[in-house]
Amino acid sequence: MTPLPLIPSGVLNESFGLLIAVISGIGFGFFLERGGLGNSKKLMGQFYLYDMTVFKFMFTVILTAMVGIYLLSKVGVLDLEQVGFVPTYPWSAMIGGLLLGVGFVVSGYCPGTCVVGAAVGRIDAMLVMLGMLVGSFVYAWISPLVAGFANAGGMGKQTLYGYFELPYGWLVLAIVLVALGGFWGATVIEKKFAAGGATVIEKKFAGK
Repeated sequence: MTPLPLIPSGVLNESFGLLIAVISGIGFGFFLERGGLGNSKKLMGQFYLYDMTVFKFMFTVILTAMVGIYLLSKVGVLDLEQVGFVPTYPWSAMIGGLLLGVGFVVSGYCPGTCVVGAAVGRIDAMLVMLGMLVGSFVYAWISPLVAGFANAGGMGKQTLYGYFELPYGWLVLAIVLVALGGFWGATVIEKKFAAGGATVIEKKFAGK
């Protein structure tokens, strides 16, 4: 049995791999839009606590990928050593995450959902995409000045199970249980804030 990823193992060539990536990306974008995540009103409902669709959708995606990778590795189809991911830089990651969160709250979009919104013709999503492009160019311009901080505390290619020295399976089970609790809690929160939160959003978009 040949382990995945299929390109490094020689089963697929790079061009076919890129085609699969494009098809997968389109599929993911389709389900984002069908789930309403291409609409900033839907996304703002997350911050007013009356609509937790964003939390539920993204956590479901993460769980699906995590459990899928774990099961594939256990049956010998996936070689975890061949799975690529970027090194961990905790300090710059925390600052970057904070900036991303602020941008999410202000714009009503994250990087993925703004692309989906722009693809279906939403002007606000297009403006957010423009802002991301400008921000990327600005960061590339100033990156030599902040390289010391950006690369501080480098931990290499780190994982939770590797960092805490836990069995991969037990960590997967723990995260699944946390997710189930999170889904239940999100539903409770939605019911509590549904009426008031929706009214606030409607007034904001009505210009009141």
